[in-house]
Amino acid sequence: MASSRFARPAWLNPKVLRTEVLAGLVVALALIPEAISFSVIAGVDPSLGLFASFTMAVTIAVFGGRPAMISAATGAIALVVAPVVREHGVSYLIATVILGGLVQIALGALGVAKLMRFVPRSVMVGFVNALAILIFLAQLPELYGVPWAVYPLFAAGVAVMVFFPRLTKVVPAPLVAIIALTAITVAAGIAVPTVGDRGKLPSSLPVPGLPDVPFTLDTLKIIAPYAVALALVGLMESLMTAKLVDELTDTRSDKTRESIGQGIANVVTGLFGGMGGCAMIGQTMINVKNGARTRLSTFLAGAFLMVLCIVFGPLVSQIPMAALVAVMVLVAVGTFDWHSVAPRTLKRMPAGEIGVMAVTVALVVATDNLAIGVIAGTITAMVIFARRVAHLVTLDAVREEDRVVYTVNGELFFASSNDLVGQFDYPNDPDQVVIDLSRAHIWDASTVAALDAVTAKYAERGKTVEIIGLNQHSAAMHGRLTGELTSH
Repeated sequence: MASSRFARPAWLNPKVLRTEVLAGLVVALALIPEAISFSVIAGVDPSLGLFASFTMAVTIAVFGGRPAMISAATGAIALVVAPVVREHGVSYLIATVILGGLVQIALGALGVAKLMRFVPRSVMVGFVNALAILIFLAQLPELYGVPWAVYPLFAAGVAVMVFFPRLTKVVPAPLVAIIALTAITVAAGIAVPTVGDRGKLPSSLPVPGLPDVPFTLDTLKIIAPYAVALALVGLMESLMTAKLVDELTDTRSDKTRESIGQGIANVVTGLFGGMGGCAMIGQTMINVKNGARTRLSTFLAGAFLMVLCIVFGPLVSQIPMAALVAVMVLVAVGTFDWHSVAPRTLKRMPAGEIGVMAVTVALVVATDNLAIGVIAGTITAMVIFARRVAHLVTLDAVREEDRVVYTVNGELFFASSNDLVGQFDYPNDPDQVVIDLSRAHIWDASTVAALDAVTAKYAERGKTVEIIGLNQHSAAMHGRLTGELTSH
C-alpha cells in the first residue's frame, strides 16, 4: 500500500545514480567560469555569482517543476541588476533579488505560466537557435588574443567529445575532456588561460542575512523597477527552457510550480548574498545531453560547485578555459535546430513562420535579451495570424425579389470585421437586407461596431437590416453592445 503512494525515486537505481552524479559534476565544472563571468557583468565580486549558482541550483532542485533543469546565475539577470550595483551598491542588489523572487512567487501563484501556450512553435525554434548562437558567441572572446597552445587544446577537447562516446558512454565525454586537458596542461607546464584567471574562488560557505538597506518606501521605489524586470526576464527564460526540456525528454513539467520555485530560489539566493538567477540553457543542455533526468543532478550541480570551490579550489583553478570552451561550443552546435534552417524545410515553411523565427533570433542576438526577442516574436506571430484569419472571412449574397440575404462565413474580430463594412452594396440593394451570421462568430466589440456601421449606412438610404443566425455567445455580445459604441 505504501509503495503505491510513495514512488521510489528513479535515482536510487545504480545506473541512473551514476548518470545523475556524473552529469551534475560536469555541469558544476562548467558553471564556475560562467558564474564568474556573469559576476563581472553585474559588477560584483565573483563569490556573489558562485553563491547564486549554488543556492539557485540546490533550491530549485527541491521546489522547481522541471527535473534536470539547471538554474544558476545568468547573463540576462546580470544585465538587469548591473545598474543597481553601479548606482546604489551591492546591498540594494541583494534587496532587488529578494523582491524579484517575491514577485515571481506572486506571478506564479496567479498562473502566469499558462501564458506559455500562446508562444508559437516558430518563436520556440527561434528562441532555441538564438540561444545556441549566443552560447557560441560567448565563447569567441576566449579564442581571441590567446597563446597558440589554446587552439590545439581546444581542438583536442572537441575531438574527445566527438569520438569518446563511440568507445563508451559510461563516463560523460565532457568530463573526460576537462580532466585530460587539465592533466596535460599541468604536467607539461603549458601556460594558457585558466579558471583561476577569471577570479578568486570562495573559501567558505555563504552565510544568510538581510540586506543592509533602509526598509523604507524610498528603497522600494529604487529597487521595484529592477525587481519586476528581474522577475519577468527570469520567468521568461526559465519557462522557455522548461518547455524545451519537455520536448527533448518527451516529458511534461509543472510550469506553475517552476514559476513559484524560481521565486523561492531567488529569495533564498538573496538571503545568502547571491546576485540572483534563473534557468541556464547551456548548462541544462549539458545536463540533459549527458542523460540526466531527475532533480538529483540539479541538486548535485550546486553541491559539487561549492565542494569544488571550497575543497578543490586550487585544482579547479588550473582547469584550462580551452576545455570549457570546447564543451560549450559543442553544446551550442547540439542546441541549434539545424533542421529548421535546412533548405528543404524552408521551402515548405510558410513565409510568415520563417519571418517570426527570424525576428526572434535577430532581436535576441542583437539585444542579448531573451524576453525582448520572445515577446517581439510572439507579437509578430499574432499579427500574422490575425491577418491570415481576417482574409478567411467571406460574404455570399443571395438576391431575391424584394430582399437580399448576405451570409457571412468566418471568425469576426477587429482585423476581419473592419473589411466587412466595405463589402456590402449599399446603393443597389433592395429595401430589406438580411445578414445571416449562422456561419460566423462575433469575438469583440469591433465587430459589433462594424455591424452597427453597416446598419447605419443602410438606414441613411431608408433601408432596414435584420441580423439573424447569431449563436448564444455572439447574441449576448451583440445585444449588450449594439448602439452603445458611438456617441450619436
